[in-house]
Amino acid sequence: MQYGIEVSQLTKKYGEKTVVSNLSFAVKKGEVFGLLGHNGAGKSTTIDCLLGLKASDKGESKILGLNPKKKRKELFEKVGVQLQASSYQASIRVGELCEEIAALYKQPADYKKLLEQFKLNTFEKQPVDKLSGGERQKLSVLLALLSQPEVVFLDELTTGLDVAARREVWEILRGLKNQGLTIFLTSHYMDEVEALCDYICLIKEGKEVVSGTVQEVVAQSPCEQLEEAYLWYMSEEVTL
Repeated sequence: MQYGIEVSQLTKKYGEKTVVSNLSFAVKKGEVFGLLGHNGAGKSTTIDCLLGLKASDKGESKILGLNPKKKRKELFEKVGVQLQASSYQASIRVGELCEEIAALYKQPADYKKLLEQFKLNTFEKQPVDKLSGGERQKLSVLLALLSQPEVVFLDELTTGLDVAARREVWEILRGLKNQGLTIFLTSHYMDEVEALCDYICLIKEGKEVVSGTVQEVVAQSPCEQLEEAYLWYMSEEVTL
């Protein structure tokens, strides 16, 4: 079995507070994996630890079989990242930003084609800080794909997008998955999770609550829909 991402007993603490606790999972190459949980559940911290942006207190992780701390340079060309918070140079234009990011890679994607795919080509000469929140979000996903990565991390990928734009992004990601891209995402939209994810893991206070396919996770609850099951697992009131 070939895995794009492997995580074993990952633990991260801030002082006395444990943010991620003994988290273990594996993501097959070409699979879409969803890490779900409320704000503060430890999702973004998990991504930061997987990427080597933060040091874990225990456990280990591998991306494409490599240690992200020791093989950061090697993984740089193979991993794309879209984080919740992104900041760019003041007044930089969309096309200029794409050119700057593309220049970091040996064989970048054609950013003009990506701009067309994401319906951002009309904004190529516009300053990034003049884009709407949804347009900036689409741009951040686009930038994560410029390296033509084998694995991409998408943290709340469609927050701020309207329904039509979200579905456009979904279609792009489905196409990339069909080409073999491994996708790790977090999302609060259960319809998005159902549409994209092959496998999901729900966490609460940094601990795994349940994992499996969407169908398996729903079947292990008294609910019929993923959104209701999610609330039930998170111990929130659900009227059945």
